[in-house]
Amino acid sequence: MNRSPLLPGSGHPARHEQARGQADHHDHVRLLRGARSAVVPGPHDPRGVPLPARLWLRIPVLLLLVALGLGLTAGSIAIPIAAEHRPSGSSTLLGLLQAAPLLLVALRPLAAWRIAGAGLLLGVLQVHGEFWPWPVTAFLAQLLILFFVAMAGDRETLLGVGAITIGGLILPAVLFGMPAWFGAILAGLVLVVLAFGDAVSGRRTAEAILREQEELRRQDLARQAVLEERARIARELHDVVAHHMSVIAMQAEAAPYKIPDLPEAARHTFHVVRDAAREALTETRRVVGLLRSDDEGAERAPQPGLDRLDDLVSGARRSGLAVSVDVVGVPRPLAAGVDLSAYRIVQESLSNAARYAPGARVLVEIRYGADRLDVGVADDGPRSTPAESQGGGHGLVGMRERVTMLGGTMEAGPLPEGGWAVTASLPYGTDAP
Repeated sequence: MNRSPLLPGSGHPARHEQARGQADHHDHVRLLRGARSAVVPGPHDPRGVPLPARLWLRIPVLLLLVALGLGLTAGSIAIPIAAEHRPSGSSTLLGLLQAAPLLLVALRPLAAWRIAGAGLLLGVLQVHGEFWPWPVTAFLAQLLILFFVAMAGDRETLLGVGAITIGGLILPAVLFGMPAWFGAILAGLVLVVLAFGDAVSGRRTAEAILREQEELRRQDLARQAVLEERARIARELHDVVAHHMSVIAMQAEAAPYKIPDLPEAARHTFHVVRDAAREALTETRRVVGLLRSDDEGAERAPQPGLDRLDDLVSGARRSGLAVSVDVVGVPRPLAAGVDLSAYRIVQESLSNAARYAPGARVLVEIRYGADRLDVGVADDGPRSTPAESQGGGHGLVGMRERVTMLGGTMEAGPLPEGGWAVTASLPYGTDAP
């Protein structure tokens, strides 16, 4: 069987030619669609151009466009009358058509291009055999309009605008007397302006997408931080609950042996309590075990509480903070969750103070109220320059999650006189000892 010689990876020649023909046909179709979108008004017309979002930048740009529109329109009217001695009526009409649409370009760029293009075409038809058929100011206005069209329109419409501007305005001017070499220069200017406007538009679009992606990433990081803190809280509370469930199971197991002549119904009840406690403990360990990393085991020591506040304060003092503690009210037994959360809030606040306010004076206040525990940690600002942070943690997120879990309230922020304060109010709850 005879085969055509092929280069490696080139494919069949007929198929290659067919694919190239389809690509050329697709380009022609895009060009025709773009030309139709450029000429025929419709819902596809861009509504305005991407001006600066800030008002203090947008207003100067609009004022500049108005000033340029008025100045170029006046020049397009005055130049033919004063320099070329053309009739004032036709010169005024053509000048308005050719340059005044620049005043509308911020609102309707394609409509402004259509009007200005029609004025330039009429100028070509009116003038025969001249090197330059338009006032210079009219062509400058056209270039500015093309720039804004490129910023506001899509690529397909942009191709049509460029093709019509070159083929429908510059080519007729060449046919009516403009030198071909000069027409090529003008066509090059048109292409450069359109490419520059498209590049500016692409940059703005890319920046907008980047800002959106950064915002989404920030939200994802915040959600991830919340989930991590909730998992950490769940692990800690599991260790607290597991301890109490173990006590329940052991007491239910030992009760029949401690109480003589225990009725059979009560003995059965203790067995049910024991089995339920063991089953709950097993299920809790199984669920929370999924939240632990491979190298992280259950906490064997009891979870800390405010009874270890002195250890926290001693560690903070060793790190350079001048910490004082103020306990208001009569200390009382706390529920395990409240006690652990209060300890973690003080711990994280002191850690943040050591990191961001080295050498500061810190006041830790524990206030035992009638129905809630108030915790406050405030510093008066750094005494030396803080070390550069290698990315912040999620301490505030964790504190807020703990307070929310307990149905309390929390505030954190800078103080008017300098420094930082964290205050949390934790209800005792119905399960408080």
